[in-house]
Amino acid sequence: MKNLTQKIRIIIIAIVVSFATVMVAATAWATLSIVDTHDSHVVTDVKHENLIVDSETAEEAVEEPVKKKSRAPEPSTLALFGSGLLGMIISFVRKTYYLAKRAFDVVVSILAVIFLSPLFLITAILVKITSKGPIIYTQVRVGKDGELFKIFKFRTMRVDAEKETGAVWAVQNDNRLTPIGGFLRRAHIDEIPQFFNVLRGEMSVIGPRPERPVFVEKLKKDIPDYEKRLAVKPGITGLAQVWHRYDETIEDVKKKIKYDLLYIKKICLWTDLRIMLRTVRVIFTGEGAR
Repeated sequence: MKNLTQKIRIIIIAIVVSFATVMVAATAWATLSIVDTHDSHVVTDVKHENLIVDSETAEEAVEEPVKKKSRAPEPSTLALFGSGLLGMIISFVRKTYYLAKRAFDVVVSILAVIFLSPLFLITAILVKITSKGPIIYTQVRVGKDGELFKIFKFRTMRVDAEKETGAVWAVQNDNRLTPIGGFLRRAHIDEIPQFFNVLRGEMSVIGPRPERPVFVEKLKKDIPDYEKRLAVKPGITGLAQVWHRYDETIEDVKKKIKYDLLYIKKICLWTDLRIMLRTVRVIFTGEGAR
């Protein structure tokens, strides 16, 4: 199965490279074909010792446009043109993928809401009977391009858990958790309501985790390139989420930033599929939960 997948990837890459090469060659040929290679006459004012040019002839010579001999573009010019064309192709492919990604998000979210509705109902009842407070917990997070939105989660902490401490990261054996909160986090069931954020267009199924504004302002000062992770929509799951644990220290955040930037750089269908498969494993094993 692994060898078959690698062969498919190689074939796809070969097709893309071949297409780009043909386009660049065709463009270069079209550019050369419109160049006028015939010699042109250059009109100048000429004075010979025994030749007198009258004023009328001189005026006509000045008014006639000067034509210069055309030359074929230099190889460096063709290279720049070709690279620009290749960049346009890559940009088109990425834009097309983002449209497909949005369609994928909507379809997956609708299916998740339908098939997980019994679990949604059971969880809501457990949250309500085990602690006082709302079933759904909302919190302001930072989304794509720094836009703020309210994220939806099943409440796993007691009401006013941060009243005395302020905003802090989750830790292992957190004493602020409700009786059912620890289980909901380990099983990642508390994340289910975020499919509604995806349907609203505020999040994607796959992407960097959205962070709270107070942490974003601090991390932008402490971590170089932190803002680059805001170039895409945040996700319910992502490369950093499935390969790293919850953030407990600034060092954890620095490690996760590397994963986030790597995902943005390598974003494609194959990457998203691998993350989805890894997410299934994390859900069933509880890896990285707090």
